[in-house]
Amino acid sequence: MTGGTHSSETCTLTTLPSGSPVTTTVHTYRGGADGPTLYVQAAQHGQEVNGTAVLRRFHERLPLADLAGTIVAVPVADPLTFDHVSYTTPESIDSANANMNRVWPGRADGSLHERMAATLWELIEDADALVDLHTGSPDMLPHVVFLEGDRASRGLARAFGTPVALSEPANDEASEEWHSRGFGGKLRVAATEAGIPSITPELAHNKQILEDVVETGVEGLLDVCRHLGMLPGESQPTEQVVARNHLGRVTARASGLFRANPDLECGDRVAEGDFLGTLYHPTTYETVQEAVADRDGILYALRKESTTTAGAQLANVAMIREEL
Repeated sequence: MTGGTHSSETCTLTTLPSGSPVTTTVHTYRGGADGPTLYVQAAQHGQEVNGTAVLRRFHERLPLADLAGTIVAVPVADPLTFDHVSYTTPESIDSANANMNRVWPGRADGSLHERMAATLWELIEDADALVDLHTGSPDMLPHVVFLEGDRASRGLARAFGTPVALSEPANDEASEEWHSRGFGGKLRVAATEAGIPSITPELAHNKQILEDVVETGVEGLLDVCRHLGMLPGESQPTEQVVARNHLGRVTARASGLFRANPDLECGDRVAEGDFLGTLYHPTTYETVQEAVADRDGILYALRKESTTTAGAQLANVAMIREEL
C-alpha cells in the first residue's frame, strides 16, 4: 500500500451575464488502496459556513496514509449564495430557481443554478456515498436527515452520529408540503434515487463558525469514512433517535413577541399539549397565543428570535420512530 495523495483544481460551474465565470475549488483525496468514492460538499446555502469550516479541518485531519478509496470534497458548492451570505440568490441572479437545493440533478441548458448543479453532478454520479453538509438555525437541534426506507443511507446517518436522525418520506409517501416546496429536487433525494446513499447533516447555526459544531462535523465525516471501510477502525455511533421529518410544526397564529418556555431545550422529549412558549402583544401585553406541542415526540426546533410575524414557525416536534 502506497501513501495517499491530495490535489485540488478550479471548477467552472457556470458563467454570469458579464461573461465572468462562477468557479469553485474541488479537492480530491486518493488513497493508496482501492475503495469506495465519497462525495462531500458544503455551502449550497451561502450563510451556512460551518460546513465549509468542517471541510477545512477535515482536510487537516484526514490520515491520507490510511485512506482507501477516493474522497471528492467541494467546500463551497454555491459561490453565488456564499458571496451574498444568503440562503438563496437574488432574483436577478436566478429568478427561476433561487434555491440551488431544489434543482438536482440539474440541467446543462437550464438556469444558472441548474447548470451549476449539472456540473457538480458529473462529480457525484460515480460516487458510492454522499454527504451534503448544511447548518440549521440557532433554534435547531443538530441532526442528520436521510430518505426514509433507504437502509444504506440510514447506515450513513447512524455512522455520522448526531443524537437525532430524521427520516424524510419522498414522492407518494410525502406530504403535500414536501411537493409544494420542491423537495424532490434536493441533492440528497436526487442522489439516493440515483442509487447513491446520501445524508444531509444539519449541524447548527449560520454566519459564524462555532468550534463545537465544526468538531461534530469532522468527527462525523471521519466516522462515515470508517463505516465505508475507507479508514481503519469502526465508527462509534452515539445513542440515536430516529424521528419523522416535517411533522409537528407549531406556527404563530398572530404577530407579536414570542417568549420560549425557559425550561425547554432542543432535544427534550415533549408530550402533546406541553407548553412551548407565549406569544404576546408587545404594547398591550395581551397574550395572543399559548403555544403547545401538537404531538408526542422530540423537540428539535424552538424559536429563539422573539419578534414574530403571523405564520412563522415557533417549534417543531418530530415523531419518534425508533431508537438505537
